Amino acid sequence: MPVRAVAVTTTALLGVALTAPLSHARADEAAGDGPVVVAHRGASGYAPENTLAAVDRAAELGFRWVENDVQRTRDGELVVLHDESLARTTDVEEVFPDRSPWKVKDFTAAEIARLDAGSWFGPEYAGARVPTLEQYVNRVDHNHQKLLLELKSPGLYPGIERQTLKVLANEGWLDRRHVAGRLVVQSFDADSIRTVHDLKPAVKTGFLGTPAVSELPAYAEFADQINPSHGSLSMSYVSSVHAFTGPHGRPLEVLTWTVNDAETARRVAGYGVDGIITNKPDVVRDAVD
Repeated sequence: MPVRAVAVTTTALLGVALTAPLSHARADEAAGDGPVVVAHRGASGYAPENTLAAVDRAAELGFRWVENDVQRTRDGELVVLHDESLARTTDVEEVFPDRSPWKVKDFTAAEIARLDAGSWFGPEYAGARVPTLEQYVNRVDHNHQKLLLELKSPGLYPGIERQTLKVLANEGWLDRRHVAGRLVVQSFDADSIRTVHDLKPAVKTGFLGTPAVSELPAYAEFADQINPSHGSLSMSYVSSVHAFTGPHGRPLEVLTWTVNDAETARRVAGYGVDGIITNKPDVVRDAVD
C-alpha cells in the first residue's frame, strides 16, 4: 500500500492523535530506565492545553518533554492549538459570534490573540492566550524542556512544513544541541513527515498511527518513530517496530498515546514502549517508576 494511503487509513481508524520523543533522551529524565513521559499539550490535565501555563505546569512537575500542535492563521502566522476550530478552548463564540464555525484558518493572528484560552479550564487561568509558535518554543527553551511538535492537519496549510522549520531555525531550535536530543516533529500525515525529513534530514520525525508490519520498511526511510494509540498496541507490535532501523541509524521507537491512568501505563510499559504521552504525567511517572 502506498504511504499516503496508509496515512489516510490509520487516521480514519484512530481519529485525533498525539505525539512522542526519542528514547535516547532517557538519560535526562528523572524516570530513570522507564519510558520517557511526555506531557501532552503541556500538563493538560492540570492547566489549559497548549498554553504557556500548561508548559510551565509540566516544568513544575519535573517533566522535560512536552507535546504541542501547530496550525496557521489566515494571515500566515503559526499558532499552537489542537482543534481546527477555536470554539472548544477559547471564547471565540462570544468575541466573534457571527463567524461560525470559527476555524483557525479563517482568523488573523491579531484576532486570535484577543481570545481567552484559559477560562474554559478554570477561572484561575482567565486571560491565558493562544500562543504563537515562536512564543511557545521560547517558553519551552526557557524552561530547559524538549519538544514533540505535531503538524496538525497539514493538508489545510500547504507549505507548513517549510514554514515550521523556518520558525524553528529563527528561534535557535535547529542547532546541533536541539536537533540531537530536544526536538521531534510528528504528524498523522506520512507525506508531511517525509517532507520534513527531505527538507531537514537531521530533524527526528514520528508518524502517528499503526502501520502494518509489512509497511514499516517504507516508514523507516523517513520516520524515527511509530507512535500508535495505546488501544492498538501489543508487545509483538512494539518488538516488530524495534526490529527496523530508522533514517538516523537507530532502531525505530514507539511512543504511545494518550495514557492517563496507572494500570494502562504499566501495561504499555510492559510492552517495551520508548515513551508514553499523557495529560497526567505525574500519574504515569509514579506508575512506571
